[in-house]
Amino acid sequence: MHLHLDRRIKIQLVIFTVIALVAVAMMSLYFMKLPAMLFGVGRYTVKMELPQAAGLYGTGNVTYRGSEVGRVDSVRLTDTGVEALLDLTSGIPIPSDLKAEVHSQSAIGETYVELLPHSAASPPLKDGDVIALADSSVPPDINALLAAATTGLQAIPHENLKTVIDESYTAVGGLGPELSRLVMGSSNLAIEARKNLDPLIALIEQSKPVLDSQTHTSDAIQGWASHLATVTTELQTHDGAVAGIVDTGGPALGEARQLVERLQPTLPILLANLVSGGQVGLTYRSDIEQLLVLVPQVISGESAGLVANVNTKQAYRGQYLSFNLNINLPPPCSTGFLPAQQRRVPTFEDYPSRPAGDLYCRVPQDSWLNVRGAHNIPCETVPGKRAPTVKLCESNEQYVPLNDGNNWRGDPNATLGGGDVPQLPPGSPPPPAGSPGPGPAPPPIAAAQYDPATGTYIGPDGRQYTQSDLAHTAPKDKTWQTMLLPPPGS
Repeated sequence: MHLHLDRRIKIQLVIFTVIALVAVAMMSLYFMKLPAMLFGVGRYTVKMELPQAAGLYGTGNVTYRGSEVGRVDSVRLTDTGVEALLDLTSGIPIPSDLKAEVHSQSAIGETYVELLPHSAASPPLKDGDVIALADSSVPPDINALLAAATTGLQAIPHENLKTVIDESYTAVGGLGPELSRLVMGSSNLAIEARKNLDPLIALIEQSKPVLDSQTHTSDAIQGWASHLATVTTELQTHDGAVAGIVDTGGPALGEARQLVERLQPTLPILLANLVSGGQVGLTYRSDIEQLLVLVPQVISGESAGLVANVNTKQAYRGQYLSFNLNINLPPPCSTGFLPAQQRRVPTFEDYPSRPAGDLYCRVPQDSWLNVRGAHNIPCETVPGKRAPTVKLCESNEQYVPLNDGNNWRGDPNATLGGGDVPQLPPGSPPPPAGSPGPGPAPPPIAAAQYDPATGTYIGPDGRQYTQSDLAHTAPKDKTWQTMLLPPPGS
């Protein structure tokens, strides 16, 4: 007998065969995972050491961050405990610094392995790695939990258990939406915590120093709590006074505001001046401190001057002092000031413009003249440097004396612009050559050379004069009284 199949049936059989082959291939590849099971394609193996099996079995799931990454290949006993062989999927990097925990889907559900990384920066697991016993854990025995729960329930009196249930119903009755929001919020919190698992783990691991510091400062915390309790007790005791302050505080603040408004035109100026004075005080802090240190010693020294006249008739005269008359010791310093021909006569009553530079005793700093002069002022902002002006202190230039300090040197008829007197500040351009001074120079002072043998000299008018007191033949027994008296016969 010959069976004849028409063309349509053949096409249907071919299509059915193709669909069956595709279904078998998909089931083998994606569901049964035969290549991985038979040949280990796309898989690698990791050993996990456990203290006990804890209900773990082969083909159990292995999860990482809530996703399935493999299965438990086998569970077998060892000399030190239990060893589980984990068959993990390649292509999913799992940090090797992790903790493996055995969990159960429910109290009596199937168990699975959860991989919890400590740090995502550690190298990934590779074939043959071992998760040590110290990095693994198993859930507590369900029988022990049930026994403890049974013991706890038996400890509750039966007549009170109904009361607890009734009161619990009263407490949560009608709170379905609120409890739902609480559960949803807790779930969202758990999801966000899972997303930020690594920072949370790092926070927990690094919280030990903070907790230790709290433990070390427990006495201080207890003292602070005790002081706070004392303050709150005092506030409670003086409740009326505190209430009075609160009631009257508003009007008092209003008065203070009005006072500030009345002081508004002058208060900012006063505060600005105080700021300027504070800056000066801050700059000269060392000098002020030294002054405050020396004032008591000076007062003590002044008081010691009164001791000599104590209990005497001269006690009312005050301090005991001894004055020694030293004339022209040391002589006045003229170096650094205007020459004699440019000095003003003290009897003049006008007030011309001040020269642009600085006039001071410009002798060397180690000179015996004017040792406390401006040229020896210590620089506040530059320790070890001495200069007469702040600009010279803060510049890179050093103090340069005008000459050796004995007297004024230079052209006595020179104008202000023709020399370095007065001294210009650092960085100032030099005056142009031949520039005139601020005004006409005063008339020259009469000065002439005389003959020591005869005492004769030529005056400004060209005539010859004789001063016998200047000659060598003048009497030698003169006293200071005869110097004040006119010569005989005048």
